[in-house]
Amino acid sequence: METRERFSKIILIIFIFFSVFNVLQFLAPLMLPTGSIKDLTGHSLISDNDQKIKNNSPLNFMYGIGDRLCHQKSERSYFINGNQMPFCARCTAIWIGIMIGLGIMIFYKIEFDEKILILLLVGIAPLAIDGIGQLANMWESTNLIRSITGLLTGYVTGIALGVIIDELRDIYHHKK
Repeated sequence: METRERFSKIILIIFIFFSVFNVLQFLAPLMLPTGSIKDLTGHSLISDNDQKIKNNSPLNFMYGIGDRLCHQKSERSYFINGNQMPFCARCTAIWIGIMIGLGIMIFYKIEFDEKILILLLVGIAPLAIDGIGQLANMWESTNLIRSITGLLTGYVTGIALGVIIDELRDIYHHKK
């Protein structure tokens, strides 16, 4: 890892996007009346909570995104202001981890090599082990463990995104 001579504008823009996204997911339950959203348990990749999240909040779209990308099981989610957050504990931590990883990549450059691949595997392995163990009914994880594994996975994903952006930029500049 080396310090950048100039920070990466592209990575900065993506970092700002994820930062705003993270702030909005914490603001969404705060903007609702206390106890308005109590159980969004559903399935990921489909919209199954449209009626539950229909409200006048300007941040309602965050719940819509969460409805489509996350299972939103209430027992696996955090609550703020008596309202369930738009994403489960693990997904929330993944988004935060991506933001942190990208934040580091604004100022540092990491070369794409076998070390970054090992970092990715080591960072994602705990989430995979915990998720598969839960899916196979071998154990029921806690929100703290889900958050830690999600944060670690998001962190290495953010770094990987930064490495990919740098590699693509290097390829583009070498073709000119």
